[in-house]
Amino acid sequence: MSTDLHWFKSSYSSDQGECVEAATRPATIHIRDSKQPHAPALTVTAPAWTAFLATLR
Repeated sequence: MSTDLHWFKSSYSSDQGECVEAATRPATIHIRDSKQPHAPALTVTAPAWTAFLATLR
């Protein structure tokens, strides 16, 4: 699954390896720890991700 996704680091990630990466699809958002790229990723729907981000603001 995750091998065909284009992963990018969060702009809030640190240079010391404390990184969150995300990959987007039209209907889903995939989130993973960059230190463990082969570990399972968290997958949420786009509306759930939008709602989550709205709570952070």
